[in-house]
Amino acid sequence: MEELTSTENKVSFARQAFNDAVMNFNNQREQFPNNLIAGPFNFAEAVMLEIEEPEARAAVKVDFG
Repeated sequence: MEELTSTENKVSFARQAFNDAVMNFNNQREQFPNNLIAGPFNFAEAVMLEIEEPEARAAVKVDFG
């Protein structure tokens, strides 16, 4: 159980770190003078990691018995 909880925490931390990096990238590409480079070179806005399906968001059920 402890290892399962640890793994869930690691996944959650990685998801948050990814979304923080995406937000930082999007903010940087909109600021001057970065926007002068981002536009002509087609640096598109990055998309945050979001899980929309309720089935995918549900906790995994583990049976040890």
